[in-house]
Amino acid sequence: MEGEGSVIRAVVRLVDPAGAVVEVAQGGCGRCHEKGGCGGHHLTQTFCSGPRRYRVDNAIGAEVGDTVSVAVTAGTLRRGANLAYGLPVLGLIGGAVLGAQLGGDMGAIVGSLIGVVAAFALAARRSRQPVGDPGSRPHIISRIPEIQEKTGQ
Repeated sequence: MEGEGSVIRAVVRLVDPAGAVVEVAQGGCGRCHEKGGCGGHHLTQTFCSGPRRYRVDNAIGAEVGDTVSVAVTAGTLRRGANLAYGLPVLGLIGGAVLGAQLGGDMGAIVGSLIGVVAAFALAARRSRQPVGDPGSRPHIISRIPEIQEKTGQ
Protein backbone atom coordinates (compact mmCIF):
# COMPACT_ATOMS: atom_id res chain seq x y z
CA MET A 1 0.00 0.00 0.00
CA GLU A 2 3.05 2.26 0.19
CA GLY A 3 3.18 4.76 -2.67
CA GLU A 4 -0.58 4.71 -3.15
CA GLY A 5 -2.96 7.42 -2.11
CA SER A 6 -6.41 7.01 -0.69
CA VAL A 7 -9.63 8.09 -2.34
CA ILE A 8 -12.71 8.70 -0.24
CA ARG A 9 -16.28 9.67 -1.05
CA ALA A 10 -17.56 12.97 0.35
CA VAL A 11 -20.30 15.57 -0.07
CA VAL A 12 -19.42 19.24 -0.65
CA ARG A 13 -20.96 21.38 2.11
CA LEU A 14 -19.29 24.76 1.51
CA VAL A 15 -17.42 26.36 -1.38
CA ASP A 16 -15.26 29.48 -1.06
CA PRO A 17 -12.27 30.97 -2.91
CA ALA A 18 -9.84 28.95 -0.74
CA GLY A 19 -11.36 25.59 -1.71
CA ALA A 20 -14.23 23.55 -0.34
CA VAL A 21 -15.39 21.95 2.88
CA VAL A 22 -16.47 18.35 2.41
CA GLU A 23 -18.33 16.04 4.77
CA VAL A 24 -17.17 12.44 5.02
CA ALA A 25 -19.54 9.92 6.56
CA GLN A 26 -17.00 7.10 6.95
CA GLY A 27 -13.78 7.25 8.92
CA GLY A 28 -10.39 6.41 7.48
CA CYS A 29 -9.64 5.36 3.93
CA GLY A 30 -12.45 2.85 3.52
CA ARG A 31 -10.08 -0.09 3.00
CA CYS A 32 -10.81 -1.80 6.32
CA HIS A 33 -11.85 -5.08 4.75
CA GLU A 34 -9.07 -5.23 2.15
CA LYS A 35 -5.77 -7.03 2.60
CA GLY A 36 -3.43 -4.67 4.42
CA GLY A 37 -6.29 -2.53 5.76
CA CYS A 38 -5.76 -1.31 9.31
CA GLY A 39 -9.36 -1.32 10.55
CA GLY A 40 -9.05 2.35 11.54
CA HIS A 41 -12.74 2.86 10.74
CA HIS A 42 -13.63 1.07 13.96
CA LEU A 43 -11.40 3.39 15.98
CA THR A 44 -12.85 6.52 14.38
CA GLN A 45 -16.38 5.30 15.09
CA THR A 46 -15.46 5.00 18.76
CA PHE A 47 -14.29 8.60 19.08
CA CYS A 48 -16.18 10.36 16.27
CA SER A 49 -19.71 9.12 15.82
CA GLY A 50 -20.93 11.82 13.42
CA PRO A 51 -19.79 12.89 9.97
CA ARG A 52 -16.52 14.80 9.80
CA ARG A 53 -15.77 17.92 7.76
CA TYR A 54 -12.47 18.69 6.06
CA ARG A 55 -11.12 21.56 3.98
CA VAL A 56 -9.87 20.41 0.56
CA ASP A 57 -8.66 21.97 -2.68
CA ASN A 58 -11.39 22.35 -5.29
CA ALA A 59 -9.67 22.68 -8.67
CA ILE A 60 -12.58 21.06 -10.54
CA GLY A 61 -15.13 23.63 -9.35
CA ALA A 62 -17.43 21.28 -7.45
CA GLU A 63 -20.55 22.92 -6.04
CA VAL A 64 -22.41 22.61 -2.75
CA GLY A 65 -24.30 19.31 -2.61
CA ASP A 66 -22.08 17.50 -5.14
CA THR A 67 -20.91 14.03 -4.20
CA VAL A 68 -17.20 13.91 -4.98
CA SER A 69 -14.09 11.75 -4.78
CA VAL A 70 -11.35 13.24 -2.61
CA ALA A 71 -7.75 12.10 -3.04
CA VAL A 72 -5.28 12.04 -0.17
CA THR A 73 -1.70 11.44 -1.28
CA ALA A 74 0.39 8.61 0.11
CA GLY A 75 2.09 9.44 3.38
CA THR A 76 -0.28 12.26 4.30
CA LEU A 77 -2.33 10.08 6.62
CA ARG A 78 0.81 8.69 8.25
CA ARG A 79 2.26 12.17 8.77
CA GLY A 80 -1.04 13.32 10.27
CA ALA A 81 -1.17 10.35 12.63
CA ASN A 82 2.44 10.94 13.68
CA LEU A 83 1.63 14.57 14.38
CA ALA A 84 -1.57 13.81 16.31
CA TYR A 85 -0.39 10.78 18.27
CA GLY A 86 3.38 10.43 18.06
CA LEU A 87 4.36 13.98 18.94
CA PRO A 88 2.33 14.08 22.21
CA VAL A 89 3.73 10.70 23.28
CA LEU A 90 7.26 11.94 22.61
CA GLY A 91 6.49 15.13 24.55
CA LEU A 92 5.17 13.10 27.46
CA ILE A 93 8.17 10.77 27.59
CA GLY A 94 10.75 13.49 26.90
CA GLY A 95 9.25 15.77 29.52
CA ALA A 96 9.20 12.96 32.08
CA VAL A 97 12.84 12.03 31.43
CA LEU A 98 14.02 15.64 31.59
CA GLY A 99 11.89 16.35 34.66
CA ALA A 100 13.20 13.25 36.44
CA GLN A 101 16.77 14.42 35.83
CA LEU A 102 15.99 17.83 37.29
CA GLY A 103 13.63 16.99 40.14
CA GLY A 104 13.14 13.29 40.78
CA ASP A 105 9.63 11.81 40.77
CA MET A 106 7.81 15.12 41.18
CA GLY A 107 9.96 16.59 38.41
CA ALA A 108 9.01 13.67 36.16
CA ILE A 109 5.30 14.29 36.76
CA VAL A 110 5.55 18.03 36.15
CA GLY A 111 7.89 17.53 33.20
CA SER A 112 5.58 15.01 31.55
CA LEU A 113 2.62 17.37 31.91
CA ILE A 114 4.58 20.28 30.47
CA GLY A 115 5.91 18.07 27.66
CA VAL A 116 2.52 16.72 26.62
CA VAL A 117 0.85 20.17 26.74
CA ALA A 118 3.68 21.68 24.68
CA ALA A 119 3.47 18.81 22.18
CA PHE A 120 -0.30 19.19 21.78
CA ALA A 121 0.12 22.94 21.28
CA LEU A 122 2.80 22.34 18.64
CA ALA A 123 0.64 19.71 16.92
CA ALA A 124 -2.36 22.05 16.87
CA ARG A 125 -0.25 24.87 15.45
CA ARG A 126 1.32 22.65 12.78
CA SER A 127 -2.04 21.20 11.75
CA ARG A 128 -3.34 24.71 10.98
CA GLN A 129 -0.38 25.65 8.79
CA PRO A 130 -0.81 25.17 5.05
CA VAL A 131 1.15 22.30 3.54
CA GLY A 132 4.03 23.51 1.37
CA ASP A 133 3.39 21.20 -1.58
CA PRO A 134 -0.10 21.77 -3.03
CA GLY A 135 -0.04 18.25 -4.49
CA SER A 136 0.12 16.74 -1.02
CA ARG A 137 -3.04 18.47 0.21
CA PRO A 138 -6.36 16.60 0.01
CA HIS A 139 -8.12 17.58 -3.20
CA ILE A 140 -11.29 16.83 -5.13
CA ILE A 141 -10.53 14.70 -8.17
CA SER A 142 -14.01 14.09 -9.61
CA ARG A 143 -17.73 14.39 -9.17
CA ILE A 144 -19.64 11.17 -8.56
CA PRO A 145 -22.85 11.14 -10.57
CA GLU A 146 -26.02 10.73 -8.54
CA ILE A 147 -27.84 7.48 -9.28
CA GLN A 148 -31.41 8.31 -10.21
CA GLU A 149 -33.87 6.04 -8.43
CA LYS A 150 -36.98 4.98 -10.26
CA THR A 151 -40.02 6.41 -8.55
CA GLY A 152 -42.54 4.38 -10.50
CA GLN A 153 -44.10 7.43 -12.21
